[in-house]
Amino acid sequence: MSTDNSRRSFMKTAAAGSAAAIIGAPYIGNAEAAKGTVWKVQSSWDAGTTGYTLFKEWCDSLKEKSGGELTVKPFSAKSVAADNNSMFDAVRSGVLQGMNQPTLYWAGKMPATVFLSSYPMGPDQPAQWDTMFYGLGMLEMAREIYKKRGLYYVGPIQHDANIIHSKTPVNSVADFEGLKLRVPGGMVAEVFQAFGASTVSLPGSDIFPALEKGTIDAADYVGPAVNYDLGFHQVTKYILFGPPGTMSLYQPVDLMDLTVNLRAWKKLSPKMQTFVEEQVYVYSRDHFVTIQKRNVDAMAKFKKAGSIVSRFGADDVAKFRKAAIPIWFKWAKKNKDASRVFKLHLDYMLNETMGYVTPADIKGYSL
Repeated sequence: MSTDNSRRSFMKTAAAGSAAAIIGAPYIGNAEAAKGTVWKVQSSWDAGTTGYTLFKEWCDSLKEKSGGELTVKPFSAKSVAADNNSMFDAVRSGVLQGMNQPTLYWAGKMPATVFLSSYPMGPDQPAQWDTMFYGLGMLEMAREIYKKRGLYYVGPIQHDANIIHSKTPVNSVADFEGLKLRVPGGMVAEVFQAFGASTVSLPGSDIFPALEKGTIDAADYVGPAVNYDLGFHQVTKYILFGPPGTMSLYQPVDLMDLTVNLRAWKKLSPKMQTFVEEQVYVYSRDHFVTIQKRNVDAMAKFKKAGSIVSRFGADDVAKFRKAAIPIWFKWAKKNKDASRVFKLHLDYMLNETMGYVTPADIKGYSL
């Protein structure tokens, strides 16, 4: 399906009344509906967490909404593919038809993906990311990049920021010196390494035992709701947020996505392709809002369990920016795709509607 058709369909749906118009639409019916298509889609969310519960509810709803044309069978982390790398390969090969995971997990395979989700001191509001994807052309870029790997990037899924849980107090960037810290790798790891942290990449389900055994001192993961589900309050005492009004400096908008096998995508009718894209857009909003509400509830539980909250200050923000900017350009130069996506970001951040970056900030750096 062409991106032009997708965009026209999206705008038509939005004008018709956003989510209610989509969810309340008549069943999609054609000759293919009688046959039905079944997709197996694995998420990086662990079973029993808020994230997986929401994902499963959404998948389970699609059969009825599509009039039986599409059934999506959800699987939690490690259910089919044992880890992130094998999940990527399982979708490419068709063992799974799709995956739902943080986009930046593929930075080692596709460097541009570090710029398809938030990164240290980049755009830090969900609306900014929706603007880049749906207004400034980043969705089309993402689909072109994934197509080279035999994949179709359906759309981004908003969920949360990432925060740090630690066994010892972390009150400023100086406290990262010598800290054994779990982070997702890539650009995020390099920024923390610049402050002296010893970083390791672990899947979500491995974080609790690593903290419990003392293999790591601290862990970045998602927000309070899921982290409470995973029991982090049992093995850590401290929680680190960004400055007031910002949950995180290093991953403030940790986007997930729905990506599917390109061959499986092409087997859908054009009408069903549009339907799936629209449903992902609606799910992104509902997923985000529900998790934010549950974050509020989870923080009360963390405080009751004795967790102590600290926040970065203004000096830390300046130090993070100084450390992050050269790493932005390092990653942008890894290949042409990364450079192209980052150029979109940089132009947006330099635009005075945002004012996140000034020419002085990037003096001496180029793409």
